[in-house]
Amino acid sequence: MALSLTGRLICTTEAQAEIVRGYLPEHIRLTRAEPGCELFEVTQGDDPMVWDLNERFASRDDFEAHQARTKASAWGRATQGITRDFQISEG
Repeated sequence: MALSLTGRLICTTEAQAEIVRGYLPEHIRLTRAEPGCELFEVTQGDDPMVWDLNERFASRDDFEAHQARTKASAWGRATQGITRDFQISEG
């Protein structure tokens, strides 16, 4: 069963936003190459401190593997203090 995540990555300082801008392209590239990744979009709207997240993985196992890889990655280490506000749904 597919699993979707929608939400936001919210920076509180320009330094955090710079970290996101620096690490995001590689994070997107690596995630889109993962098994089971059906959709991975991170977009910025009018607020330069907020990114919208839209992800879909083929299964919970694929999503959990993504989460584990992300946590151990350069992206995960560099952005660990940045607020994430998201919802997960299955189906």
